Amino acid sequence: MKTLQLKNVNKAYGKLTVLENLSLEVEKGEFVAIVGPSGCGKSTALRMLAGLEQPTTGEVSADGTVIKGPNSNRVMIFQEHALYPWRTIEDNVGLGLELANVSKKERRGRIHKVLEKVGLENFKTYYPHQLSGGMKQRASIARALVLDPEVLLLDEPYGALDAITRLTMQNELIRLWEGSNQTMVLITHDIDEALYLADRVFVLSSRPGKLVKEVRNDMLRPRDRNSTQFVKFRQEIMESLDIKT
Repeated sequence: MKTLQLKNVNKAYGKLTVLENLSLEVEKGEFVAIVGPSGCGKSTALRMLAGLEQPTTGEVSADGTVIKGPNSNRVMIFQEHALYPWRTIEDNVGLGLELANVSKKERRGRIHKVLEKVGLENFKTYYPHQLSGGMKQRASIARALVLDPEVLLLDEPYGALDAITRLTMQNELIRLWEGSNQTMVLITHDIDEALYLADRVFVLSSRPGKLVKEVRNDMLRPRDRNSTQFVKFRQEIMESLDIKT
């Protein structure tokens, strides 16, 4: 069964069309990435999967049910960590559980478990300003994971990080995904990031965004960014985007 589907989706803001006749499917437990030029509607598509926006025409569904609004089974992680500066990391991570009226005892247990998973168990009493950019983004991911969602929607979560931290976080994300049954949908401008992480890569054209290519990525993990197959996939995507090298 497919867990997520966009079917003949069009999205316009007034006279500006950002997505045109977009159709794609994501299977349960799959890791997919969507790449494309700035302004092609990648983030708009992700927001529709999260239920934060509705298509102008077409259908967006999860497990065959039309998505009409946000749901705790589908959690979105943004480029900015959006942690509250006056709350400790522990309290930031537990915010969703608190809002859901989960008991304090259960809340603390789940927070502790997820902080261990992302390597922040020793920083639970710290405040966001005391952490590095990568650690803040780990806390943001922990805040999503503690809700135990079926789907994680990642909108360029590492875009603001330096190159070395970004590579480290990519490996951590794969580790977290491989230890779960979660479906992950990643938006990124970084072709190498998409190929390193995803089982399939959907390539969108410039605005209005249309699906121009789908790359099925069967490379074994951990992936070698300098391998012949990796370079071949990268070239295919660049050609589909008309990027000259």
